[in-house]
Amino acid sequence: MAKTKIVVIQLKEIIYTVIFAALGILLILLLIFMFSGKDKEDVASETKLYKAGVWTSSIPLSDTVINLEVIVDENHINSVRIVNIDETITTMYPLVPTALDEISAQLSNDVPIDEIELRDDSRYTQTLLIEAIKVALDKAKVTP
Repeated sequence: MAKTKIVVIQLKEIIYTVIFAALGILLILLLIFMFSGKDKEDVASETKLYKAGVWTSSIPLSDTVINLEVIVDENHINSVRIVNIDETITTMYPLVPTALDEISAQLSNDVPIDEIELRDDSRYTQTLLIEAIKVALDKAKVTP
């Protein structure tokens, strides 16, 4: 006669086994998602628009020169300002500082340089400043 073997499995052991198996699968999935996301970040970091730093350009006005300074991150224009502006320039060209402030505010809000809204009363001054900003940004562009 064959001996009959009786195996007793308690419900508590089955529940523990299922919980540990689920935690193991969850841990494996978590590790897969954590390490697969790194590749996407590397691709995004390769699409830098600018070399971070301070870039300058000059605007000749009659017998003086205005130095324009553009501060950029890798993907963002932080600020645009005039460096070493003389009192005679602000007297002779009063629209230059206010026009530059308006342009700088729009660029800081991530408006592309080609889509900047120009005011009618300072359109030519703003166009002159935008061209100088483009020259500075061309220096800052990342070349592949």
